[in-house]
Amino acid sequence: MTGGVYVAIDQGGHATRASAYSADGTLEGAALVTIATQRNSLGHVEHDPAELVASVETALAELARIVEPPRWQAAGFAVQRSSLVCWSADDGRPLSPVLSWQDTRGAAWLRGLSRRAEDVQRLTGLTLSPHYGASKLRWCLDHLPEVRAAAAQSRLAAGPLAAFLLHRLLEERPFLADASTAARTLLWSPFERDWSAELLELFGIPRSVLPQATGTSHRFGTLASGDARVPVVVCNGDQSVVPYAAGPLDFDAAYVNLGTGAFVLRPTRDALHAPPLLTSLIRADEQHADFVLEGSVNGAGAALAWLEHHQGAAADRLLALLADAELADDGAPFFLNGVAGLASPFWRPDFETRFVGDGSELQQCRAVLESVAFLIKANLDEMDRQRPPPERLVASGGLAENRLLCRMLAALSESPVDRGNDHEATSRGLAFQVAGMPAGFVAPPVERFEPEPDQRLLARYLKWLALMREAAGGA
Repeated sequence: MTGGVYVAIDQGGHATRASAYSADGTLEGAALVTIATQRNSLGHVEHDPAELVASVETALAELARIVEPPRWQAAGFAVQRSSLVCWSADDGRPLSPVLSWQDTRGAAWLRGLSRRAEDVQRLTGLTLSPHYGASKLRWCLDHLPEVRAAAAQSRLAAGPLAAFLLHRLLEERPFLADASTAARTLLWSPFERDWSAELLELFGIPRSVLPQATGTSHRFGTLASGDARVPVVVCNGDQSVVPYAAGPLDFDAAYVNLGTGAFVLRPTRDALHAPPLLTSLIRADEQHADFVLEGSVNGAGAALAWLEHHQGAAADRLLALLADAELADDGAPFFLNGVAGLASPFWRPDFETRFVGDGSELQQCRAVLESVAFLIKANLDEMDRQRPPPERLVASGGLAENRLLCRMLAALSESPVDRGNDHEATSRGLAFQVAGMPAGFVAPPVERFEPEPDQRLLARYLKWLALMREAAGGA
């Protein structure tokens, strides 16, 4: 048996991945288990809680066949941040589906609280949005008889998906919520570092149903794998660990993760109020906390899935054809991208996604890809009002494999884009934290895309921005 490893469990919207990294950052083994997603026309996006628990157990069992469990020194979880579930405090039985971060069923109900939007932003650093957990939990209490009955009998447990997974998978059955995913409920304040009494009253949520809030680094409990017992020392949001895949946090960089959604993170040393951007806590222990200004793009990979579903296009084939294309095509249509709800800096959950103009199948795919770059650019522009422009962008995620997108981002931001060759940034960033962020944990090499000034691309961005502002009602 060789040296010890650190296990990273990444539970995302499409799959659960369990990975083992050595102390120097070498990936020694990984296992992937896909999960199903249920959607309907009402904006409901759900997962089966039991399937998600089983996916973690299966991924760990497969990893154990690759890397012996006696070598596992410690483990951690990175979980979809805004997804929420209700369960029985008595036996851990799910009482609701997992309501995905993409789920927007609470949009109409939230409009009744619009007069309190500034209060919510002041307390949470977030916008009043159905993507976050409060309206999802309120919906469960209002519409699911089992949830309502459990609440009346003081046996309801509810909260971030991460809290449910910890409760079901750890031997101690803890009732804990890490700060990163708790913050995505609209019920927890990064400024108070706890559940907010004012927000609980606003949404009508009993404090008793929610877990105890902790930092992201904490002794959460013990994970069993065969005869091995492994301490779980980190639980965090999936996007929150991504910057650490490149090593210690660089306060002069902006981190762009390009997956199902895209997220732009600009590190700050304090929790800043900066609407329409979000304030996010990405790591915390008893002594220290790391914050970022965050921009959210819901329709990144999800927008390409939209293209396949609505236009019948083969997105992977078209992306491959575009990889080395010119930065701009004056004849391409514009894509007004509100897939899964239009997030920052516009914040229109019911925005109508559509093309403006005609074009070939390849031009439509370009327009979708371009819209992701444009939404990121719009968020970077907002960040530049709060902090000096970043010296570089650090790109990760599956969609970062597309060279054209990286080149667009470099040109629009006028900053070099460093793209790592490890496409599992969530797992690597999590493992770095689980290992205690040692100096010898080596980040993967990067490919750098230098800015290529292109006035046609900038002109298209300005035209697209005007179209988006008009369609979003002057935002």
